[in-house]
Amino acid sequence: MIDQLELKQSMIRPWRLDDAESLTRHANNRRVWRALRDKFPHPYTAEDARKFLEATVKIEPITIFCIEVNGAAVGGIGIHLGNDVHRHTAELGYWLGDEFWARGVMTEAVGAFTDFCFDRFSLRRIYAEPFANNPASARVLEKAGFTFEGRLKNNVVKDGEVLDSLLYARTK
Repeated sequence: MIDQLELKQSMIRPWRLDDAESLTRHANNRRVWRALRDKFPHPYTAEDARKFLEATVKIEPITIFCIEVNGAAVGGIGIHLGNDVHRHTAELGYWLGDEFWARGVMTEAVGAFTDFCFDRFSLRRIYAEPFANNPASARVLEKAGFTFEGRLKNNVVKDGEVLDSLLYARTK
């Protein structure tokens, strides 16, 4: 189990039940929600935080982590491990409260977390699919060593809009 990954600007650590208030404050933001899958609720309530944390703290192995800045839970990062023929592949997902955008926090977190996942799990490939209308997320991936592999046309519907997804990956 990971205790924490200490980074220059932040820390990656397991979620805790006492993160609920900070999680709610940073997750309850339409700008954050617009870049994420629909299973991430909006508005994001204290009840949503409670349910998420109660489920997440029980997951083994831990694959979903908190991003902490100055002692507060301000974002999340995790992987979804593949299975069957994709058992050596994982999908990366992440989000960050908007007051921490454009500070290098997520680029540092994605790079370190990806390295950690390659060391911890039997993975050959980690990929991410940011929406094409989110160039900042694409730039985070590029700076963290991910390679652009292609555009998935009309791949998602978010907030009533049909969007392309961009496919980025890092391989071991």
